[in-house]
Amino acid sequence: MTQSAAPTVAFGIDIGGSGIKGAPVDLSTGELAAERLRIPTPSPSRPRAVAETVAELVDAFGVPGTTPVGLTFPAPIKHGVVPFIANLHQSWKGVDVPALMSEAIGRQVVAVNDADAAGVAEVAFGAARGAAGVVLVTTLGTGIGSALFVDGTLVPNTELGHLEIDGHDAEDRAASSARENEGLSWQEWAERLQRYYETVEMLFSPDLIVVGGGVSKKHEKFLPLLRTSAPLVPAALRNSAGIVGAAHLAAHGHR
Repeated sequence: MTQSAAPTVAFGIDIGGSGIKGAPVDLSTGELAAERLRIPTPSPSRPRAVAETVAELVDAFGVPGTTPVGLTFPAPIKHGVVPFIANLHQSWKGVDVPALMSEAIGRQVVAVNDADAAGVAEVAFGAARGAAGVVLVTTLGTGIGSALFVDGTLVPNTELGHLEIDGHDAEDRAASSARENEGLSWQEWAERLQRYYETVEMLFSPDLIVVGGGVSKKHEKFLPLLRTSAPLVPAALRNSAGIVGAAHLAAHGHR
C-alpha cells in the first residue's frame, strides 16, 4: 500500500472580531499562494452566520476537496470546543468549532486558537524557526495573545495575556490597544511591557521571546527599550501568521 503524497498547499482562515480572512498557503515556504481575501465578520457574529461566511470564503477560491483547511478562532479551543468567548457572540460558548465548520463547507476542518496559530507560523517559518527549548510567542493587539512551545511542541491555550500583574489583568495595561486608548508614549508603554515580560520570564524561563501583532512592524520604537534575559525579537510573518499557522496545522494532523 503506497502512502499518498504530502500536500503542498493548504488553505488557512483567520476569524477575527471585525473580519474573516483566508488564502491558500505554500507549505514549503509559508508564503501565501494567492492574495488573501477579507470578508467582514457578520453582525451579530453568531456561529451559523460566521460558518456561512467561512463557506463563502472557501468557495471564492474554489478550494479543491483534497486541500486541508485550517482556521483560527479568537478564543481557547479545547478538544474542538469553545470554553469561553470574548470577541465574538456569547452563543459560541460550548460550540464544537471543527464540527460546525466541517458541516458548513463539506470537508474536515482543523480549528485552533488564533495566538497559537500565529505562534505555529513563527516556529515553522518565521522568527522562531529552529529554536530549541522554551519559546514564547506573544501577539500585541486589542489584547495580548500567547503561544508557548517546548522544543517545537505547542502547549495550547495558554492565555498569558490574562495574567494578573500588580492587581490588573495584564492586557488591560500592556496591550497595544492600551497604548492607543490612553495616548501613551512609546517609552511609557515600554515600561508596562517591561513589567509584563519580566513576569512571564520569571514564570516560564523562556529561551526566546517573539513579539508579534500589528504593532510589531514598529518594533524599533519599543523593543530596544525592553530588557529581558532571553532574546526578544520581532515576529516575521505579521498579519499573515494566523492564516499560515492554521494551514500548517491542517496539513500536519493537528487535533
